[in-house]
Amino acid sequence: MEAVADRVEMHKNIGEQRDNWNHLLLTSINAITLTAATMAGIAATSVGGPLVALKLSSTLMYLAATGMLVVMNKIQPSQLVEEQRNAVRLFKQLHGQIQRTLSCGTPTSTDVEEAMEKVLALDKAYPLPLLGAMLDKFPKTVEPAVWWPQNKQRQRHSGRTDGNGWSMELEEEMREVVGVLKRKDTEDYLRLGKIALKVNKILAISGPLLTGLAACGTAFVGSSHGPWAATLGVVAGAMASVVNTMEHGGQVGMVFEMYRSTAGFFRLMEETIESNRRENGELFEMKVALQLGRSLSGLKDLAASSYSSSKNGDAIEEFASKLF
Repeated sequence: MEAVADRVEMHKNIGEQRDNWNHLLLTSINAITLTAATMAGIAATSVGGPLVALKLSSTLMYLAATGMLVVMNKIQPSQLVEEQRNAVRLFKQLHGQIQRTLSCGTPTSTDVEEAMEKVLALDKAYPLPLLGAMLDKFPKTVEPAVWWPQNKQRQRHSGRTDGNGWSMELEEEMREVVGVLKRKDTEDYLRLGKIALKVNKILAISGPLLTGLAACGTAFVGSSHGPWAATLGVVAGAMASVVNTMEHGGQVGMVFEMYRSTAGFFRLMEETIESNRRENGELFEMKVALQLGRSLSGLKDLAASSYSSSKNGDAIEEFASKLF
């Protein structure tokens, strides 16, 4: 429990630091880019030819902004902040679970092992270091976040205790809830996560590309291509500021992580419902309803609507098979 409390504090402090990174880097890069664009415009319109100092300074500032953007887009500070927020919340939940275990009696070695496995799973899901341990911010495939021990979930697959609040109706209700989570909620958030990831990739590539083009343009100010070079230097710099603001001011990386973690929550709910065999059925039904933000009647209505829709789908498939 002391180790978990220490991790809560660490993730909270690191999260605040990385939130400052996001704001400071966004403000600094935009200020550098807009200043470079202004200097490029002044250099192009100066009487008697371009001012070499302004031209050189503008080019160097664009190159510096390009390098800073590449690093910022690689680490995605807003996404890092969301990871730390999730870690703090989940470690606090684990801390409360350990406290309840201690208050209920003397913990066994099994309780200690389970708590350690959960801590290690959370450390792996939300690492603190950046070099060598940072999660891939642009994965090839979008998968739900996983912060719980996978093998432990599968080991608890024994029969439910009769007379422990479970009935055939409740079994069927939980089965339909799992079906809804798989077919609708998890898939919806993964689809939204893929959209956010594509938008983030486009913005992450466009920002450094525009500042690089602007640097090339300012380098040719005063040459035979002076008017076009100056236009490229000013316009590309202004567009880079807009793209950078959209990506990091809009915190697109954070949005992607939010969708990924929400899909992970629904995946955890699926596995919890499928693997739970020891808890009182009525109490478990209430916990599932609260975690899904529904009342008990709303949860039953959800299961009933899922059951009727699946029956209608089966009937349509059967009719189509007979027809064709």
